[in-house]
Amino acid sequence: MSKKIILLNGPSSSGKSTLARTLQTLIKDKNSEEFDIISIDDFLEMAKNEVIYEDDVFEISSKICTKSIETLRLKQGIIIDHVITSERIFKELIESLKIYDIYLIHVTCPLQVLKRREEERKNRCLGSAEASYEYLYPKQGYDITVDTSESSAYECSLQIVDTLIK
Repeated sequence: MSKKIILLNGPSSSGKSTLARTLQTLIKDKNSEEFDIISIDDFLEMAKNEVIYEDDVFEISSKICTKSIETLRLKQGIIIDHVITSERIFKELIESLKIYDIYLIHVTCPLQVLKRREEERKNRCLGSAEASYEYLYPKQGYDITVDTSESSAYECSLQIVDTLIK
């Protein structure tokens, strides 16, 4: 059986973390497979008044890759919760993990929803959602796109599992 990686890529405040947890539970319930979650939030210190730059994310990219490979030795799959804003970050992830089945999921919602969610969270630098929305990479080529403003985390998870996980 091939190990699977579900790479959730979307702007800050798009609902990736909630989706990752819901997806993890659904995969276990539906397919009896154990997937761990690896989140960019576990590798970056985020503060309300601190901007995170692309260089900051690139600096921790190798750590995310290493943790992913270590986890896949023990689990059937992983869900990576990420905000990829450049080609170099994307290439490093894809190259490091290319021996596995990688499913690229675009997690999105309208910009005004991102801004509202960011304000409600109160734990991110205001403007992060808009910047990551604008610079998200890649712009196309996803296996599936889910809109968290139109569907619940459970409904989005069902779309992903039904489309990709056989």
